[in-house]
Amino acid sequence: MTLLLVFSPVAISVAVARDGVDVGGNSAFSQLVPADNVERASVQQYAQMLQEAASKNALGAKNNPQVVRLRAIAGKIIPFAVDWNPRARDWRWEVNLIGSKQINAFCMPGGKIAFYSGILDQLKLTDDEVAMVMGHEIAHALREHARARMGKNAATGIGASLLSQVFGFGQLGQTVTNYGAQLLTLQFSRTDESEADLVGMELAARAGYNPRAGITLWQKMGAASNGAPPQWLSTHPSGNSRISEIEMNLPKVMPLYERAKKG
Repeated sequence: MTLLLVFSPVAISVAVARDGVDVGGNSAFSQLVPADNVERASVQQYAQMLQEAASKNALGAKNNPQVVRLRAIAGKIIPFAVDWNPRARDWRWEVNLIGSKQINAFCMPGGKIAFYSGILDQLKLTDDEVAMVMGHEIAHALREHARARMGKNAATGIGASLLSQVFGFGQLGQTVTNYGAQLLTLQFSRTDESEADLVGMELAARAGYNPRAGITLWQKMGAASNGAPPQWLSTHPSGNSRISEIEMNLPKVMPLYERAKKG
């Protein structure tokens, strides 16, 4: 006997609904560059960066209290990464600390995370604030912003006439090698940054970190960047814009945080 199930549109919408933020799908430009190529380039550049840091005695040892702290926070966030990108399940995640006065952190494609000591020391970040930074950087990798940016650059550089010939990825696979040099210095768009703020906030909340820390984080960032150019001269949204967007999305993620705190 065949059982026929009929779903109403309402039932279907409920079935596919998810808690948290809504940022849409990944950029179509990311499909122009093979993920394996980007992640392979990332692994090589990350290893080179660590080697250079070690040669300058600037690489945090595994028993360094800040390294231990960063890896513990990452350990709580990473399990929620797969929901945003199935490839994350197979990434060889790494978290390292680089001794530098720079107020910076990043996560390269493939889960290669680095924090500079300056962002921890100068901003005196709480664990919740560290989680917001880390969630933001991980979000860039999960949403494949670097891959999309490289795909867009490659498409622009190759030209429309040649682009039709490389959808088999053969020539783009070679082209990505040239753009791979940009992974450590790649500039993301305002849209990418805003998206990473929201996805990162959700990741942190699911891991049990208070998403309200995004507000204090950007207040600290603002205080540390007096004299920075106004928003329309920067590729990044201003601190005030980021805080406003975080506040608007708090109702979507606070229940996730409360649920996580209850265990």
